[in-house]
Amino acid sequence: MENSLGPDAKFRDGLSKGQINLQKCGDCSQFIFFPRINCPHCGGTSLTWHSASGKGEVHTTTTVRRRAEKGGDYNVCMIELSEGVRMMSRVDDIDPHDVKIGMPITAFVGDIDGAPAVLCKPAEG
Repeated sequence: MENSLGPDAKFRDGLSKGQINLQKCGDCSQFIFFPRINCPHCGGTSLTWHSASGKGEVHTTTTVRRRAEKGGDYNVCMIELSEGVRMMSRVDDIDPHDVKIGMPITAFVGDIDGAPAVLCKPAEG
């Protein structure tokens, strides 16, 4: 039974398989994030799942400061994917102080504390 999982569980199930899936409304054609049962744009219920492109940019960023023995500083970002949705993430493989608003990123499924999560890296090119 495909609809036995709620929207959040279905999103997390995709992450566990290495997939970033987004809902798209069949009524207004808008992509949606955070997963839900009704479209926040038009109220429609005709939502389907689609693979995200993984392309996007940093919309906001901040540096969380930690002592070096606790892992050091890291960044927390709001990213905007090319599909038009925004989500919290972080940009890996770069000094947190070098993450800038408007920076192109590539989203991927990584690991945070043993759980799959959407992470980003600076886009190549």
